[in-house]
Amino acid sequence: MTNTISTRCCVVGGGPAGMMAGYLLARAGIDVVVLEKHGDFLRDFRGDTIHPSTLDVMGELGLLEGLLRRPHSEVAHIDGIVGDERVHIADFSHLPTRCKFIAFMPQWDFLDYLANAARDLPTLRLMMNAEATDLIESDGVVRGIRGEAADGQFEIAADLVIAADGRRSCIREAAGLAVESLGAPMDAFWMRLSKQPQDQAATFGRISAGAMFIMLDRGDYWQCALLIRKGSADAIKAHGLDAFRHLLARASDMPAARFAEIDDLDKVKLLAVALDRLKDWAKPGLLCIGDAAHAMSPVGGVGINLAIQDAVAAANILADPLRRGPVDLPTLKRVQARRSFAVRATQAAQKMIQERVIGPALDSGSTPKLPLPLRLFNRFPILRRIPARLIGVGIKPEHIHPALLRDAPRS
Repeated sequence: MTNTISTRCCVVGGGPAGMMAGYLLARAGIDVVVLEKHGDFLRDFRGDTIHPSTLDVMGELGLLEGLLRRPHSEVAHIDGIVGDERVHIADFSHLPTRCKFIAFMPQWDFLDYLANAARDLPTLRLMMNAEATDLIESDGVVRGIRGEAADGQFEIAADLVIAADGRRSCIREAAGLAVESLGAPMDAFWMRLSKQPQDQAATFGRISAGAMFIMLDRGDYWQCALLIRKGSADAIKAHGLDAFRHLLARASDMPAARFAEIDDLDKVKLLAVALDRLKDWAKPGLLCIGDAAHAMSPVGGVGINLAIQDAVAAANILADPLRRGPVDLPTLKRVQARRSFAVRATQAAQKMIQERVIGPALDSGSTPKLPLPLRLFNRFPILRRIPARLIGVGIKPEHIHPALLRDAPRS
């Protein structure tokens, strides 16, 4: 027997975009159901950079103080190593934001915190272990979704479906929305590495001959990424564990013995990097946001920030119309119209870095030299404010509409 639920808005996906959109709409008094296909948020190797503009949003909601009580690290400066030279890339200490740093926090902690805040809202229902499998459509209009949960199949009838189910969105596929791929020259192996007393402070990244290595401070361990040429993962693994450890040693400039704790290649997770976007984010009754609308490259770690900005824009635009009932397509398209420039400009910058920096570095067999623009960052500290602004604040940051802040629950 199929269980049937009715709601004003069904949000598919409990990631940053979905949880924030559901939370904001529910705070506006709209009946919302948020679906998350897993039983918890504990999935490793997800984006964990919370940028100053996202922290501003949390501050506007009265949730910042509680969020920052959760374990995290604060990074006010980003450095990198190109060949044998260190470069100072970004300085966030001058940003016009509440927090002048990037907070590195496991994404599950961020989502768990937001979900706990959402559970205090009487108009929000968070369904865990509930996976959307298809759309319900009639007369060319999306009317809801079909799904499966531990207790069986269900249907949700909704005036609006918001797809926030990631870059492999089953909802955008079911809707037949066209995806434009921008390409990416790399994939990434992600792994954990314990902290050792001799470890130096982590850098944003190290570019060496034919390899790029990143270490992110996760408190009691490092989250590490090895960037590889796209499609080369199987060949690298075929050479075996010892060869992989030596590749890590060369990329990181650490002894191969430092990676002895990586004892099984099955523990090394592959992220297939994608850079794409939908031509149209919406059709009648449906809106896509976050990675479901535009998959971002890991360059700059801005994926969470863009997803949150989409959710804020969607709530600002849609809350009032949703109170009255179904939202027409021109109104849904206003979300894309507002966010499109920021997404396209950010993706253009990511594509340029991929093609001019990452791709050539992965193809090179010689030690790279520090480019002149990066040398200028070292010589003139004021220039570091430019990438800090682009990374930390982004293009066209969103702010919560005052109407959504009334009677705000406090953490």
